[in-house]
Amino acid sequence: MILTLGISLTILSDLGTSPFDALLVGLSIKVGLTVGSWEVILAFMMIFCNAFLKRQRPEFLGLLTAFITGLAIDIWLFILHLLMNPEHWFSKLVCLGIGLIVIGLGTAIYLQTNFAPIPVDRLMLIIRDLTKMNILFSKTLIYLLFLTMAIIFNGPIGIGTLLTVCLGGPILHYFMPIIERVLSNFTIKNSKPSFRIDLDE
Repeated sequence: MILTLGISLTILSDLGTSPFDALLVGLSIKVGLTVGSWEVILAFMMIFCNAFLKRQRPEFLGLLTAFITGLAIDIWLFILHLLMNPEHWFSKLVCLGIGLIVIGLGTAIYLQTNFAPIPVDRLMLIIRDLTKMNILFSKTLIYLLFLTMAIIFNGPIGIGTLLTVCLGGPILHYFMPIIERVLSNFTIKNSKPSFRIDLDE
């Protein structure tokens, strides 16, 4: 829900979205269906791509995550369109900036849970493992790949897309260790054995 709020804010800013989200919006406008629906359709296709790269069975559980993500995007877009309509460049830029930060935070949180990341983020982790590079490199590489596809489908490409490509990786790279420490502390705190002295014994 945090991640999709950030995605919806960048779409609403009308300054350009991440290459992948620009592709979703472009397909929605050109072909039909909602942005969230294309999230699920592309996720289904990428599941088989990821299985080929990892030489393992398709991770269909990722479809559940993609379905929740797609549904949440459509819900947030509906709600945000009712609540706000940024018209001036400053309000659009603020909307975009908050969206980018929230996307990085949301992605870091659910990636650290290791619960079936959506296929596009699983692809990011696969590329990181295959290239032995960090998550910044793999995120940027994927952004460039989807940027090309978004241009083909006339997705909303703009200054926001450039900022997402340049800042998306570093923002995620910044949040990953922070969320890891928070979750580690939470796990340690909740796994400590509790001792109780029964004074009656």
